[in-house]
Amino acid sequence: MMIDTLLLVGLLILTAAGVFLAALQMPGVWIVLASAAGYDWHYSWTRIGIKWLIALLVVAIAAEAFDFLSGLVAAKKAGASRRAAVGSLLGGFLGMIFISVAVPIPGLGAVIGGLIGCFLGALVAELSLKKDFATGTRVGIFATAGKVVGLVAKTSASVIIGGVVVSLAIWSTFWGAAPL
Repeated sequence: MMIDTLLLVGLLILTAAGVFLAALQMPGVWIVLASAAGYDWHYSWTRIGIKWLIALLVVAIAAEAFDFLSGLVAAKKAGASRRAAVGSLLGGFLGMIFISVAVPIPGLGAVIGGLIGCFLGALVAELSLKKDFATGTRVGIFATAGKVVGLVAKTSASVIIGGVVVSLAIWSTFWGAAPL
């Protein structure tokens, strides 16, 4: 019984850390899923269940795809060129890497860098084609707003996945096998 409690507490800690990391644009949802799979594997796939893990994996993949594409889609809605849409993706990625160095707050630097990079990538790419600063700025703002929506959606999915994992683990620890 002591090992069950320790494993459950470990799962709770890893899940909380994963949700926190997801909010900082890091792969937190994958930490939650990996810890859930490890926990369930230890109990021969009876505590959470393969069906739940697969369903949560599908939610995680959808959330990642939505987060990845949201800035691009929003930029296109603002009338962005293909180059500006790709620029928002590349800028967001490069901003998370390089601007996070300039913002010495761990995790938060990646979020700020991703947003600034998304804006600048869309703006510079749009200006390279149209030379219209107002249009470029509008495209950059839309791309950044889309990135924020994607971040909120991915963080929300991480909270939901974490809540399901913790609920199923607690249920199965105290009341038997996971429902369904």
